[in-house]
Amino acid sequence: MRKGAALVFSGAVAWSLVLAGCTGEGSTQGRDRGSAAPSGGAEDVGAPSEQARAAPRPPRSVAALGDSITRGFHACEPLSDCPEKSWSTGTSKDVDSLAGRLLDKPSGHTWNFARSGAQVADLPVQTGEAIARRPDLVTVLIGANDACTDSAAGMTPVADFRTAVADSLDRLAADLPRTQVYVSSVPSLMRLWEVGRGSALTRQIWSLGICQSMLEDPSDLGVSATGRRDAVQERVVEFNAVLQEECGKHPLCVYDDGAAFQYAFTGDHLSRWDSFHPDEEGQRVLAEIAYEKLRAAREE
Repeated sequence: MRKGAALVFSGAVAWSLVLAGCTGEGSTQGRDRGSAAPSGGAEDVGAPSEQARAAPRPPRSVAALGDSITRGFHACEPLSDCPEKSWSTGTSKDVDSLAGRLLDKPSGHTWNFARSGAQVADLPVQTGEAIARRPDLVTVLIGANDACTDSAAGMTPVADFRTAVADSLDRLAADLPRTQVYVSSVPSLMRLWEVGRGSALTRQIWSLGICQSMLEDPSDLGVSATGRRDAVQERVVEFNAVLQEECGKHPLCVYDDGAAFQYAFTGDHLSRWDSFHPDEEGQRVLAEIAYEKLRAAREE
């Protein structure tokens, strides 16, 4: 989720670990970035009717916004994005992505504009890229890197987080009034610490630079360390409140009601390369949550 320094392990395991924050262009699936939107993209013909707002049509195209989680970082191999295993737009049958579940013809009709290392400040740029494609559905999973920093003092202020989220969702609603938006909650960083702190190998990996605001000295149960972790978790809760509130202002926006945050993931859902990013199973869970939330919204 977050940029990090090179990490070296002794013994049989040795590699340079770049956290989800390794930069990279958000690659696309389908046509090149400058081409026209595919048939099946959202049509901007005035504001949607009340009927359209209540029952959005099944999407024929999906654009994904976010960070390394949506890029599938570490889902295939170390140091690499693996967009084919993205919960949102991936093509892996083992993940069964949201796009794979919703679209009759995903090929050429999905775009992954997420970038490893992205923070909420990057969301407006990704939003502009998505708008250019005119998708029927946009997914958003952002915020982990805003809380998962080198120190608790470096976390993104809630007011700044709100500004970027509000601007992006407002622009999507204005420019693509018939496009549905799905907003995921930020997963629990405290849960991550709880799951991994008992493993000596995981502690070793984390000690080399991963999400130090939460994971520094994972065995330390003292007052200072506990207070730091609580502050980080509280910031994630505040971010999720912003996501819920800003999404709730738009009739075609569906928030996951905190499902990703509340999900009791285990070590089996995390990459073996860093015990941090979702692995194939973790990506599948995120896809399942999104699919069920969107299905429920359409049935309301």
